[in-house]
Amino acid sequence: MKLLHIDSSITGEASLSRQVSAAVVEALKSANPGLQERDPAPPWRYPTLIAWTGMRGAVSLAAALAIPLTTDAGDPFPHRSLIIFLTFAVILATLVVQGLSMPLVIRALGLEDDHVIEREETKARIHAAEAALARIEELAGEDWVREDTAERLRGLYRFRRSRFAARFDEEDDGQVEERSAAYQQLLRSLLQAEREAVLALRSQGVIGDEAMRSVHRDLDLEEARLDS
Repeated sequence: MKLLHIDSSITGEASLSRQVSAAVVEALKSANPGLQERDPAPPWRYPTLIAWTGMRGAVSLAAALAIPLTTDAGDPFPHRSLIIFLTFAVILATLVVQGLSMPLVIRALGLEDDHVIEREETKARIHAAEAALARIEELAGEDWVREDTAERLRGLYRFRRSRFAARFDEEDDGQVEERSAAYQQLLRSLLQAEREAVLALRSQGVIGDEAMRSVHRDLDLEEARLDS
């Protein structure tokens, strides 16, 4: 019972130390106006969740097992077995208790996906499309740039820009995304037909494995670009 009490105390202190350290970091960020402007502090619920996920694992156990069996004087290292037991118990407690309680903590804190990464990605794609349009205009006067090619690329990048900009428009009716989804579905069907045709040539012995893989790789890359 005494060991269980000690283990519970250490586990609680470990969890509390994570909560305190997370709060200190956020307080230091808030006290620095420059840092706060570049990297605004999130609501308190997010640091709380991060602190709760501070589970101990293999590194802690490895450190405990690295304790030598004996001291330099040749005597048994004092309380080595107790240190290893308590380390293992704390790891087990944090993994089981904190790990299994994660869904409950997330619901209790009222956290949900804020889609920040998706919004940043969309902004980046809009900016990239605008850069491409600007570059087209810079190169349009070159002798090697055909007018019909430049116009086709303008249409491509304008549509791409409109498609991603529509995601920030709350009044968007979704037609741009529907057109894009239909286009992607058609192109994926065509790419699959190309793959099957190339595979048939390989089966007939017309081309070898290397040629088939090269063409399939290009088709895979083209399909991977559809969502962008």
